[in-house]
Amino acid sequence: MIILAIESSGITAGAALLDEERVLAEFSTANKKTHSQTLLPMIDMITERAGICKKDIGAVAVSVGPGSFTGLRIGVATAKGIGMALGIPLVGVSTLEGLAYNLKGHGGLICPMIDARRNEVFCGLYRFVKEELETVMKPCSMPAGELFALLNERGEQVTFLGDGADVQKVHISEEVRVPFAFAGVQHNLQRAASVGALGLKYLKEGRGEAAEELSPVYLKMTQAERERMERLRRKND
Repeated sequence: MIILAIESSGITAGAALLDEERVLAEFSTANKKTHSQTLLPMIDMITERAGICKKDIGAVAVSVGPGSFTGLRIGVATAKGIGMALGIPLVGVSTLEGLAYNLKGHGGLICPMIDARRNEVFCGLYRFVKEELETVMKPCSMPAGELFALLNERGEQVTFLGDGADVQKVHISEEVRVPFAFAGVQHNLQRAASVGALGLKYLKEGRGEAAEELSPVYLKMTQAERERMERLRRKND
């Protein structure tokens, strides 16, 4: 099966084509253009360069969050449109699991972090056991200081990656008491190829779904939702 993978949960927009043996094509960019401007041209380019007709694509894997609310909506909407047009299943992949999969084969604890602003991070804890990604702590949102305290309590060596690790680098150095490392620049941010590799695995496990069923996983209220809650609170006071 050939799978199209889409990653738009952060500053990096990426698309990749994979089969079960190799990455056929991958393109990513991190610039000031919105993902709505870059994703579809990127997908057209990689299918053309790989010599793949869109009708040969058997499924679409997409990063569903957590991450940038706008980026997630664009990526999921793009995946849904392609899935509906081609009549193929979609598979949603956690952004944090996709990040952790960048380090496949790594022997220790992996902590992907996405900046959630206000000194909070989206995070999870993972490790590879016999080449399989194992979830140690499910994706969640928490203050960065609480995460560091939790890691100190666990007492295990940990590798950080993601834009949240970049933002918190100084605090990590000051507050984390266990041995730690940062992923190399080539593995640090979201990659469509990792989303696609996990997507292929999840499809084999029967985790595909129809386009209309897929939705982003935000883990936090959007700004509009927070403002609505604040208006309701003030109204009730």
